[in-house]
Amino acid sequence: MKKSLLPLSRISLALALMVTATASFSGAQTKTVLTVGVFPDLDSVVKAALPGFNKKFPNIEVKINSLAYADHHTALTTALATGSGANDVEVIDFGYVAKFAEGGGLVDISKAPYNAAQYRSQFVAYTYPQAMTDDGRMVAMPTDIGPGSMFYRTDFLKKAGVQAADLNRSWDSYISAGKKIVAANPGTFLIPDASEVATIIIRTGLASGEGLYFDKGNKVLVSPTSPRFMQAFTVAKAIRDAKLDARAGGAFSGDWTTAFQKGNLASEVSGAWLVGHMQNWLAKDFAGKWASQQLPGKSYTSYGGSFYGIPSQSRNKDAAWSLIQYLTTDPAQQILAFKTTGAFPALKAAQSAPLFNEGVPYLADQKARLVWRTAANNIRPIDVNKLDSVAEQIVNDSLSAVLDGSKTITQALTDAQALIARRVR
Repeated sequence: MKKSLLPLSRISLALALMVTATASFSGAQTKTVLTVGVFPDLDSVVKAALPGFNKKFPNIEVKINSLAYADHHTALTTALATGSGANDVEVIDFGYVAKFAEGGGLVDISKAPYNAAQYRSQFVAYTYPQAMTDDGRMVAMPTDIGPGSMFYRTDFLKKAGVQAADLNRSWDSYISAGKKIVAANPGTFLIPDASEVATIIIRTGLASGEGLYFDKGNKVLVSPTSPRFMQAFTVAKAIRDAKLDARAGGAFSGDWTTAFQKGNLASEVSGAWLVGHMQNWLAKDFAGKWASQQLPGKSYTSYGGSFYGIPSQSRNKDAAWSLIQYLTTDPAQQILAFKTTGAFPALKAAQSAPLFNEGVPYLADQKARLVWRTAANNIRPIDVNKLDSVAEQIVNDSLSAVLDGSKTITQALTDAQALIARRVR
């Protein structure tokens, strides 16, 4: 049988095509697909970061799996408990990080090859302790924070002849000024809900590293003999008795949202991130009438914050860490996140960007970011406990009983102390 021979040029072409196909197939096979579990609006932050990340890491493909806030954390709780179903990178909110840290299932990024401790001095001081356990493990990297701020209506204050300093000199001054503001502006309220003030007082005045509800020996700190809890309940009750709050309940409840949209709130205490919601939908008709200052009585506290962790079950830990490093330690990326959703950067270098010296249009061009930066760098670390969420719910229920008049402050705190102690056993 006669064999046909290909010309040399055609053989070379065929070999080249085979090499190209083999290389392409090999490249496709080695590309890592990384999944990220996230909730709104941090899904927008990750999405905005991908063009830059893909340019730096072309062999890592990122897929975003976004669920509603509560659904995301419920799914993560189940995945960590069962050992399957978690994403390679998981976003964890401040309110859950202590629970997940103590519960296990997340990689200790303080150890090699991650060595996250090397970055600690680059972040706002109170962030790292939130994701660390008593035995020194670190389960997540901080990405954004919520430095507390007071927002107030400048037009309401002007009509009442009240200065901004009258609102934040002390809590007594806040109440006194509030009475004048409400009297001069019929139909308005000083604050959405009195319970918000109690929350601030509970979270401030602690020694560095002290817990909110428990000491390092797991002793319950909630007590009728605690000056911190007594003041919190007393000030909140004074606001409610003076009819200064709208009784709107928690943030983003229906009544809370309505109060903002109607424009009948004189002040609100929240994280710096609130401005993004106010200008976009919550109070967009009142641009230029709001301003920002520090919380009353030189109180500095955090309203949330977010972290990125790596589940132990992830099969792409190296790629996961590359993404986390990019999202958290790159100043340009932290600034982009701030521009995207108002997520205040936890990385100190990002807080030195020229953006921070610019006025905020919604706040009548006030340089409010400088106010928030000062707050962020004055917040002290708080020792977290896996039972904080349990204690918090009990304290909130006890405060509600005080505000509705069904219990005295002493009785409510006594009952709360006993109930928390039983839950700790």
